[in-house]
Amino acid sequence: MPDDLHESALSAHGPVAGVDEAGRGPLAGPVVAAAVIFDPARLPAGLDDSKRLTQARREALAAALVAQAETGIGIASVEEIDRLNILQASHLAMCRALAALPRPPAHALIDGNLVPKECPCLATAVIGGDARSVSIAAASIIAKVTRDRIMRDLAQHFPGYGWETNMGYPSKSHRSALQTLGVTPHHRRSFAPVRNILYQAHLPSA
Repeated sequence: MPDDLHESALSAHGPVAGVDEAGRGPLAGPVVAAAVIFDPARLPAGLDDSKRLTQARREALAAALVAQAETGIGIASVEEIDRLNILQASHLAMCRALAALPRPPAHALIDGNLVPKECPCLATAVIGGDARSVSIAAASIIAKVTRDRIMRDLAQHFPGYGWETNMGYPSKSHRSALQTLGVTPHHRRSFAPVRNILYQAHLPSA
């Protein structure tokens, strides 16, 4: 279970924000990042890596976090993903999440092994951070819940791809729908399964 040891070690210098993203692997939709600053006396019970929680538990914790902590959301669009690549777009979303916090943190704990080059404050990369740091775990929950809501909304406008359940990830049904229904404006053209379909569509017919 995640704890607050990383945050406690840095808190003497000012607010510490945990940062994580959701949506690096999907074929469709934006990448969403969240940043969270906790009041140490108001930690919601049951915080964990978002991937270990049920949807209902994530939704409940996200609501509690928004009410009890300082939060910021950052989004990088499909166009930015295709232009920059997914890693750089994820880092852009993280920087936007930090900038969206009600107050600037003194230090950020970033999930992963790299710190965004444009990070607006001092930062430390924490490998497996969503399972080790409470603030990163909280950020992972908010990022996941926010992105899932975006994908469920997009699914209403682009039915048939199953985004309301696969959230844009390359499930068998999503790949099949790409073949039969084609590529939407919300698909990542730089990702091979989408790029290959676009390539095939431009091949001259026999």
